[in-house]
Amino acid sequence: MLLVEIGAVVLGLGILARLSDRIGVSPIPLYLLVGLAFGDGGLIPMVTSEEFIEVGAEIGVILLLLMLGLEYSARELVTGMRPIAPAGLVDLVLNFTPGFVVGMLLGWGPAASVFLGGVTYISSSGVVAKLLNDLGWTGNRETPVVLAILVFEDLAMAFLLPILGAIALGGAISAAVAAVAIAIGVLVVALYVAYRHGDRIGELVFHRSDEVSLLTVFGLALVVAGLAESINISAAVGAFLVGISLSGEAASRAHVLLAPFRDLFAAVFFVFFGLSTDPADIPGVLAIAVLLGLVTAGTKIVTGWYAAKRGGIGRAGRRRAGLALIARGEFSIIIAGLAVGVVGAEELPALAAAYVLILAVAGPVVAKFADPAPTPRPGTLEVSSEDGAIP
Repeated sequence: MLLVEIGAVVLGLGILARLSDRIGVSPIPLYLLVGLAFGDGGLIPMVTSEEFIEVGAEIGVILLLLMLGLEYSARELVTGMRPIAPAGLVDLVLNFTPGFVVGMLLGWGPAASVFLGGVTYISSSGVVAKLLNDLGWTGNRETPVVLAILVFEDLAMAFLLPILGAIALGGAISAAVAAVAIAIGVLVVALYVAYRHGDRIGELVFHRSDEVSLLTVFGLALVVAGLAESINISAAVGAFLVGISLSGEAASRAHVLLAPFRDLFAAVFFVFFGLSTDPADIPGVLAIAVLLGLVTAGTKIVTGWYAAKRGGIGRAGRRRAGLALIARGEFSIIIAGLAVGVVGAEELPALAAAYVLILAVAGPVVAKFADPAPTPRPGTLEVSSEDGAIP
């Protein structure tokens, strides 16, 4: 029965991915809906395979963060924020604040509200990149501005994730402060080592055999993720640090080899998030999700408009830049997943699921109909991570 259930889930994901490609939308909402349908309270609750899917979901998060780290060298991570900092900070303030304020108004408390702020902050670069390709905007003047905002958000996650992971531990304020300090200290040390010795680490990991390279990088990421958890740092952060520690040929090869595994286990992660969310909880938070969606769609439009204006882009380009940033997806769900066990965050999974479902679908639709006849320009956009940097 276990193999039948797992096989049915994976086969179903393949069908949904094919369907999403045909209709031109992100598969993430469809994956979430599958999880909601087969979890407790769903149409056909799973019986035997939830534990397997839970492990697969954890591997999915590790691979997503590992691949994100592979997009940057430590040198790029340290220096990359400077040119886009003004627009990136506006993005952070405008889009983190609504989630945090709503959490406080709901009585969730500061810790849970910080997680909701993270959910509303970060756009889905996977969905955004697909949108830019589908609408023929890849050669437009505003596209580099959009990509710069996405890169800033990815870089900001390197600093936000350790803090969120420490907050998730709970306990006394002094213990939480100590956990945050330890997490940030480990991050700084890891960045320094990678900054000074990243090429050497890459040479040690890389091997002419793809099999050896794949097993080494994947195994190293799992070990470091496990060790990170043992010292109360998020496993996802540990995997990210492995990624940024590798550079050169090792990072390039690892990216190619791991991409199919990332896609598979990331899909499993979204399904598991849906499985762990009771569909009966969604109606109670749907109005809040819609309100947050409307507000943060507006704040993303303001973000894109401001960033494009700073870049000397005309009004039509500013509008497109803002519309392109509306969609939320991968990291919003990951942040909500980190909040499991946080006091006051019991409603967060349902709210995050509804919020992402709304904006992952509405973002591309609004962009398409708000600018129905953009001028196609030559050029294609390559996406090298689900929610990572886009060259």
